[in-house]
Amino acid sequence: MEIAILSDTHVPDQAEQLPNQFREHVQEADHVVHAGDFGSNQALANVRELADDLTAVYGNADPVGIDLPAVASVTVSGVTFVVSHGIINFVERAVSSSEGVVFDRDDWLDAVADTARARADADDEVVGIGGHSHEVEDEYHDGVRVLNPGSATGVGPADGTATMMTVEVSAGAVDVTLHESP
Repeated sequence: MEIAILSDTHVPDQAEQLPNQFREHVQEADHVVHAGDFGSNQALANVRELADDLTAVYGNADPVGIDLPAVASVTVSGVTFVVSHGIINFVERAVSSSEGVVFDRDDWLDAVADTARARADADDEVVGIGGHSHEVEDEYHDGVRVLNPGSATGVGPADGTATMMTVEVSAGAVDVTLHESP
């Protein structure tokens, strides 16, 4: 089973739409996960139109009242994917400065891994998915595989390269592929 994972689209305020090749990945996937910051209700509606099956959460840049939870999960072929924007528990750890909130990668990893562990059954293989930083991540953190697909439109603070992931899941095994679009 193939899962398309994306986040931080920020449409229309920072980008017009998903790159065409990413739209194709979303349409072809068996399941789609979006880790927040659609940017608008219309952007959410557009992804829902493309996706056969969608698990999505809201992010800090989504409009007030967007009809999405803070945390969602889906189990596929023996693997539980727990999705948050990466700001649950992270806000408590964030440090304010004169430049705003300072992003700490380790605190973000802790927040996504803690959220995933809290929502998954102890017997499940668990993958935590988050967004927010626009930085691609794929690593094990405290026993949880943590994924961040980056920004699907390449908007700041990403370097302008749009990124997303596809995950092939089979009998509890997870194979991740990163996709980039200039």
